[in-house]
Amino acid sequence: MFDIFLSNSLTKKKEIFYPLNKDSVKMYACGPTVYERPHMGNARAAVVYDVLFRLLKHFYKNVIYVRNITDVDDKIINAAKSQNITIDDLTTQIMQFYHQDITEINCLPPSVEPKATTHIKQMIEMIEQLIKLNHAYVVQGHVLFNVNSHSSYGELANRSLDEMIAGARIEVAPFKKNPADFVLWKPCSAEDYNYDFESPWGRGRPGWHIECSAMSFACFGSDFDIHGGGADLMFPHHENELAQSKCANSGSSFARYWVHNGFLTVNGEKMSKSLGNFKTVREVIDSGFIGSVIRYFCLTVHYRKPLDLNDKALEDANKAMKKISAVVNRTKGKVVKECKEIINFLADDMNTPAVLAHLHKLTSKSQQGDEEAHMQLLWSLDLLGLEVMTKEVIHNYIIKIAQERLQAKREKNWKSADRLRMQIMERGYKILDTGDSYELEKIS
Repeated sequence: MFDIFLSNSLTKKKEIFYPLNKDSVKMYACGPTVYERPHMGNARAAVVYDVLFRLLKHFYKNVIYVRNITDVDDKIINAAKSQNITIDDLTTQIMQFYHQDITEINCLPPSVEPKATTHIKQMIEMIEQLIKLNHAYVVQGHVLFNVNSHSSYGELANRSLDEMIAGARIEVAPFKKNPADFVLWKPCSAEDYNYDFESPWGRGRPGWHIECSAMSFACFGSDFDIHGGGADLMFPHHENELAQSKCANSGSSFARYWVHNGFLTVNGEKMSKSLGNFKTVREVIDSGFIGSVIRYFCLTVHYRKPLDLNDKALEDANKAMKKISAVVNRTKGKVVKECKEIINFLADDMNTPAVLAHLHKLTSKSQQGDEEAHMQLLWSLDLLGLEVMTKEVIHNYIIKIAQERLQAKREKNWKSADRLRMQIMERGYKILDTGDSYELEKIS
């Protein structure tokens, strides 16, 4: 058996992975906050922890992967208000979108997918324990965690308390004992859109950080193996999660390995709506890149490093998957054989760039008639969750243009119809009129 190495954000070292139980692995990864359709940053995180899940399943008989759903949050309330729909309607719709889009990039479903709203009782119990142990205090309807009560606060971010206060957006509140004290429970006003819960401290809702602590405890107990999430969550979310969990459960180390994936940028800039470069998974799919291409793109850079989303990177991923698919589709037979080199690269802190490089070596050998390489290629693609393109796919965005052209023709807007036909041709297709309909055909 290969040793699995993981970069542990807690120790700042690459370490051999030893699970608490040699026959079972417990992994928790922060899932989406369901107020808008999943973006490409969500996709990257989902793919990273899906690959780790697949790798662990290869070595261990029982792997429990928990990925939570945050459905209690101010962003959710604001989004529901702006759309004039109920919170339940919004979160149900966005969860469906998330599952659709993440499934399309071939991520396996987690073993457990807890929702914050179904764990309010566990959150209240944990908060009560923190108050009892003098790690939290009640003031003006709020319950706050006292960071001074935890001597190791800052161990994950590797910064002092003063550095964290200076570098964070700390909510100014005169009732805090320390500016860095964070909310475990907060009261709700009459304007909070009927999104509150009963508690010993009055009606209100939990703070963000306590949600993951309570859900991981409900699934695993006080200690588990791996905690994953984006690098942007390391502070304050994961730092606060670690502190309150250790304080609530005396003697607990909480998660033993902390794994963080790097940021996703767009054309070298941070992805944000204000810059107009915010990209959802669905938008990228509708622009012509199927799920396996997006997945391949997410694997081109080591998970700990920044990944830049740009047209060239997606086109390169598309060409790579087409090349691999062409070889697989031309070769008959589905006998597979484990590839030790692929496993070795994955076990080395998920070195996916090296994995993809070896994948192309196998593709070239398979193309030359090497049967063993072909069997290893098939096995490797399955392990990585990379589905080959079995046929030319006409993407939604091309169909949308064709539908717009059909409508323009019906309205006798010939200039617009010609312009839309040219757009279709520029994307590699020709459109054939068939009465009051059409057919699309790939230009050879």
